[in-house]
Amino acid sequence: MAGRTPEEREALSQTGTQVLAHFTNAGFQHISPDILQPADIFLDRSGEEIRARSFVFTDPSGVELCLRPDLTVPACRYHLTHAAKADQESRYCYCGPAFRFDPETATADEIDQAGLEWFAAPDREASEAQVLALAVQAIEAAGVKDFTIRIGDLGLFSSLLDSIAMPARWQRRLAHQFWRPKAFHELLLQLTGSKTRTLTTISPRIDALGDGDAESFVEETLARETLPLVGGRSIAEIAGRLSEKAKDRKATPLSAEDAKRMDAYLAISGTPETCAEQIATLGLDVSAFNRRLDLLQQRGIAPSRLHFSAVFGRSLEYYTGLVFQIETADGTQLAGGGRYDKLLQDIGSPVPVPAVGLAIHTEKLTMASKS
Repeated sequence: MAGRTPEEREALSQTGTQVLAHFTNAGFQHISPDILQPADIFLDRSGEEIRARSFVFTDPSGVELCLRPDLTVPACRYHLTHAAKADQESRYCYCGPAFRFDPETATADEIDQAGLEWFAAPDREASEAQVLALAVQAIEAAGVKDFTIRIGDLGLFSSLLDSIAMPARWQRRLAHQFWRPKAFHELLLQLTGSKTRTLTTISPRIDALGDGDAESFVEETLARETLPLVGGRSIAEIAGRLSEKAKDRKATPLSAEDAKRMDAYLAISGTPETCAEQIATLGLDVSAFNRRLDLLQQRGIAPSRLHFSAVFGRSLEYYTGLVFQIETADGTQLAGGGRYDKLLQDIGSPVPVPAVGLAIHTEKLTMASKS
């Protein structure tokens, strides 16, 4: 909290205390996740934006650590070490700083957050509606009334990919590029054959690779050219990528109709009710989407207060379903969150654990409440 006046520190502390009390009153247990975290979890699973802004260092024993750039992953790790079973329903809340580098000002940012995580909730849409409602209630309790709520749904995007006949590796790549629209479009052009693949000196050999030939090819090439392994990739990983390239060149391209359907989905934006109708015309099941809207309305959040965008996914790449962001009229982000059903298993859970959470930027909320 360096650089803040005593009055600013007191106001920020009061906001954090009020939001935390709101969460504990709703049945969430207060925890204090560790500030120091294993770096690989964030570098591998949080996405490019967070990776570029994380403070990473090596401890004296050679272990790579980082200052937590957000509190969701630390809360997940807390759950895995404290819960009797990974898939035991648990509700946690917290308040504290996250640390990120600001590339625009080339300075370190200490971002104060109050948030919550709900693991293994028995009702998906009901827990999502409650989490979003809690965020809205906390912001309104701070005195902020003029804000917008943006939502997206990566679960619908996954359903779209599942409905199109394509190799699983193509689904993975398209899902990975969801947060990078330009790269997504480039990949889509390649998979439809609309963009000619770049030829290299090893392209003829890749075209000729058969099943099981890739690893031998890599070993022979490295030995013949006396090339070292670089970038931390093993021979098996390099061979796997070459094998995928060989399979891609022989696979049937995506149809223009499939690409048009994906583009049509990603162009959907507007009121949730209108968007649900447009999504349904693409053959996707919107029953869970509509049920969530009904549950939100029961909690005082009318669909008219929401703006849906199919391309909206927030910047953290571990989200798998509903995502939301609450912003002031000038675009200041006050809160954000969503569903992330794969993260706990990715970091060590022996079983899948559905999860949904949110974080409120308490310093921004404090400033917004005074404006």
